[in-house]
Amino acid sequence: MKIVLFEVPKEEQQVFSQLFDNLEVSFLEDKLDENNTEKAKDADVICVFINSKINKKVIDALPNLKFIATRSTGFNHIDCEYAEIKGIKISYVPAYGSHTVAEFTFGLILNLSRNIEKANNYIRKSSNFNYFPEMEGFDLNGKILGVIGTGKIGKNVLKIAKSFSMNVIAYDLYPDLVFAKENNFEYKSLEDVVRQSDIITLHVPYNKENHHLINKGNISLMKKGVYLINTARGELVDTDALVWGLKEGIIAGAGLDVLEGERELKDEIEILSSTPRLMRIEEYKTLLEDHVLMDMPNVTITPHIAFYTREAVAEILKTTILNIKGFLSNSMINLVK
Repeated sequence: MKIVLFEVPKEEQQVFSQLFDNLEVSFLEDKLDENNTEKAKDADVICVFINSKINKKVIDALPNLKFIATRSTGFNHIDCEYAEIKGIKISYVPAYGSHTVAEFTFGLILNLSRNIEKANNYIRKSSNFNYFPEMEGFDLNGKILGVIGTGKIGKNVLKIAKSFSMNVIAYDLYPDLVFAKENNFEYKSLEDVVRQSDIITLHVPYNKENHHLINKGNISLMKKGVYLINTARGELVDTDALVWGLKEGIIAGAGLDVLEGERELKDEIEILSSTPRLMRIEEYKTLLEDHVLMDMPNVTITPHIAFYTREAVAEILKTTILNIKGFLSNSMINLVK
């Protein structure tokens, strides 16, 4: 049984090796895509992270493949439907870093509400401790936080918001009414949450149904001066609409740990130098809009690190090992359904 793990930094490879005992395991720091499938051509099991793109071509290039383990909660980087047709099982990490991502979400909220990054950059450049009007922030106390998605992360965000004495409203396809009663908040429609919130934060998984969940139509319904936080998936937000909302002054600021097309941003040089890929106009357009966002002073962007703490990484490794060992012992857990 051959196992190949991609996107594993050197410091994590030793941890994995100890947990895998005597299995035949190979580690690569590269991501897996259709350009380097030869590195896993004999693999029975592959393990990837979010930057690998496991599409039909990749799956077809790995004839021995029986199991894919992704070290993430999301799995939209894998063609799950085609894998199922081929009889390939997929596992994921359903619960890690629910406190980690919630804390980071509030890091972004606090940064935007109090202009922390702006003030720090000013001090670094000027060494001047005289503040100016652009540094003026606003209190979270009494503001309305709209939480879209009340899974484990969303619930932890909601609890933190309550400690700031914020008023919370939420949207979820499957509302947890017991939790709502215990924590004194109300579920509303998506439109009502969008209309009424001072700050909106996204905590839903990405799928085809909620592609561009935040779009020009509902941005136009938002309060003028609203703030948008996204630590979930970039594709939940229509980048073109977000840029429009920021330029129109509807959205006062955004905190983004994820971007639509972030995988392409990492491969930007390849995209710009490849004629066939350059023809994919929408992909190219999104890249340009991502750069517009990066240059906006009221937008804070981080490189998909909301999950990235030593505790969360340890939990990811532990769960991934259990997922792979479950496959090897024919007692599979955490399968994508």
